[in-house]
Amino acid sequence: MENKKDRLIRGTAMNGKVRAFAVRTTELVDELRRRHDTYPTATAALGRTVTAAAIMGAMLKGQEKLAIMVKGNGPLGQIIAESNALGEVRGYVQNPHVHLPSNSLGKLDVAGAVGTEGFIDISKDLGMKEPYRGSVPIVSGELGEDFTYYFAVSEQTPAAVGLGVLVETDNSVRVAGGFIIQLLPGLTDEEITEIERAVGAMPSVTSVLDQGLEPEEMLRLLLPDAVVLDELDIRFVCQCSRERIEQTLVSLGQHELEQLIEEDDQAEVICHYCNEAYIFNKDELQVILDQAKS
Repeated sequence: MENKKDRLIRGTAMNGKVRAFAVRTTELVDELRRRHDTYPTATAALGRTVTAAAIMGAMLKGQEKLAIMVKGNGPLGQIIAESNALGEVRGYVQNPHVHLPSNSLGKLDVAGAVGTEGFIDISKDLGMKEPYRGSVPIVSGELGEDFTYYFAVSEQTPAAVGLGVLVETDNSVRVAGGFIIQLLPGLTDEEITEIERAVGAMPSVTSVLDQGLEPEEMLRLLLPDAVVLDELDIRFVCQCSRERIEQTLVSLGQHELEQLIEEDDQAEVICHYCNEAYIFNKDELQVILDQAKS
């Protein structure tokens, strides 16, 4: 399949009473798979989470950003995803080497890997003193339903959320993407029923993308009168840098740094989000130690 770049479409429907987002995240999810060496079920769970993060990031403005933590009782441990209003996304899963037998539908058993008990915590940095925090219990572990529940409970906005990742036999990501439709005040019962029917009748996100449809075409399957407002490129970006890691080392304090120099002669720090390794030799650690002392 030819590689199409990841993009998100933002639109409205039903005379502005529905806000709609659709996204393709194939390259993003495959990049994370490569960096973290995730096994198929872990790839699907991480991919669904970062896809939701990409869409929720597009709901923000300016310098705002958000972080999602999925903390279930399954073997994956925590899934972390971060995004912002610029389409920059990163994420990782605590235990990337999780792969379970297929579920009863013959699909990747994401709920089994995530767990069916636990929480989804979302924090948004909106430039205020304190970040906005919302937390809801996991209701299914499949993640689409869990984010739907989050919108209903935490943001008091009824929403339909579809998330999907299709993994190839060689473990690479064939397609990934999703949609979020938010129902705003003013919709009639008939219109709500119409939307529910369209969501129920729509093929899976992965089969729509696998047929080569673009995000705007996915939206129109759900909302035939959807009006596209704008689009956003989605890409993997990690905010880590050598300078940031140096600051982290400074914050370890004098005693820890002296130990590193004496025992190891060097320090290797690996970023959780992108798996890049930063190596500091003895001389560099000495400079950092002098900084910590001052």
